[in-house]
Amino acid sequence: MFISLKRILRGGLLNFRRNQGLAGVTIFVMVLTISLMTSIFLFRGMSSFLMDSLEKKFDISVYFKEDSLETEILKTKDLLLELPEVKAVDYISRDQALEIFKEKNKDNQTISQALDEVGDNPFSASLNIRAGSPSNYETVNRFLQNTRFESLIEKVDYYQRKPVIESFYSLIDNLQKTGLVLTLVLAFIAFSLTFVTIRLAIYNASEEIGIMRLVGASNWFIRGPFLVQGIICGLLASLISLILFLALSYSLSPKILYLTSGFSLSHYFIGNFFTVFALQILSGAGLGVFSSLIAIRRYLDK
Repeated sequence: MFISLKRILRGGLLNFRRNQGLAGVTIFVMVLTISLMTSIFLFRGMSSFLMDSLEKKFDISVYFKEDSLETEILKTKDLLLELPEVKAVDYISRDQALEIFKEKNKDNQTISQALDEVGDNPFSASLNIRAGSPSNYETVNRFLQNTRFESLIEKVDYYQRKPVIESFYSLIDNLQKTGLVLTLVLAFIAFSLTFVTIRLAIYNASEEIGIMRLVGASNWFIRGPFLVQGIICGLLASLISLILFLALSYSLSPKILYLTSGFSLSHYFIGNFFTVFALQILSGAGLGVFSSLIAIRRYLDK
């Protein structure tokens, strides 16, 4: 058994060497396919981080009329917190709003003078509402349109922020869909090239196959080397992709950390190393095995 396995492995390596040129092209396309799949995985991690970060920044503000009582505003806050869609509600009084504005514009003398001339506090009390997800803001907004709040609420800035929220999530969704389509296209190309490589190997070894059949070699002894050849292509592509992404994750990490304000690509990659490794090995070997089996069944089992 071990002798047969050794011969099958040796035959697979021999087939690989005989078709180095085409095998090289196959590996290159496989590397692109596996790299794109890995990129989608890493991008999903980064987009999840960004969405979590932006969910904390994305909110809708409810501004109350000047004569609204603080007790009524706090009652509204409690009602909002009862909604399952609402994650947090922060109350900002008129005085707090004024202090926040002054702090932000403390270096702007023109604004400071304008506030002094106005005299009275021009700001309204408000509630800043954070929902569990972007789709929940519509529900919160509908709740605030209830007639019982008409005497209290001056305005809700949901419609000003809605396009920004929707555009961001639409962009993330479209990028993920585009990446998935490209992965499928490259996977098909990799499958086709591996298929052609195995077909050519079968053609080149047709004489040897005939002799092995005459001497009574088993089907798997004949098929084995071609299957091994496909696996070699897949595993080499996986290892190249792994080394490539290990290097890229460290070289790009500082830039991505700066652009995303906190997402470390290298830490995420290392933290999910075994998942990435398994994804790459399984996808590479899977492509090699599947395309090899199809080619073997079509051109060898005749």
